[in-house]
Amino acid sequence: MNRSIAHIALVVRDYDEAIRYYVDILRFRLVEDTVMSETKRWVVVAPSDESGCTLLLAKAANDEQLSRVGNQTGGRVFLFLHTDDFHRDYDHMRAHGVEFIRGPVEEPYGTVGVFKDLYGNLWDLIEPKDMTLYETPYIP
Repeated sequence: MNRSIAHIALVVRDYDEAIRYYVDILRFRLVEDTVMSETKRWVVVAPSDESGCTLLLAKAANDEQLSRVGNQTGGRVFLFLHTDDFHRDYDHMRAHGVEFIRGPVEEPYGTVGVFKDLYGNLWDLIEPKDMTLYETPYIP
């Protein structure tokens, strides 16, 4: 059996605002931006060309969904972004106003820092000590 998680939906306030943040600040790649209706788009971003799992930027469609923007996990770290150079990405993100609330620290598994995205969701930025443990094949 060959299965994988293809997308994780991230509830956002505005498509274009979210695209600018993830592409310009976090240096993700815009994979797709397709208009589905007057109010809905299919917007997918990925941290790199090799990334197997992508983020589906899902615009809040009602008040209940809007109330979850920035707090999809009740204040826990939500997403984990692996990098091959922690300090390169950390320095770039800080220079572009990203708020790190913890770290950087050296842990047994690698270098890690916790940051808030533009809505307040918490992320771990991690440079694993052994990147080969985390490599997954890209499945188109």
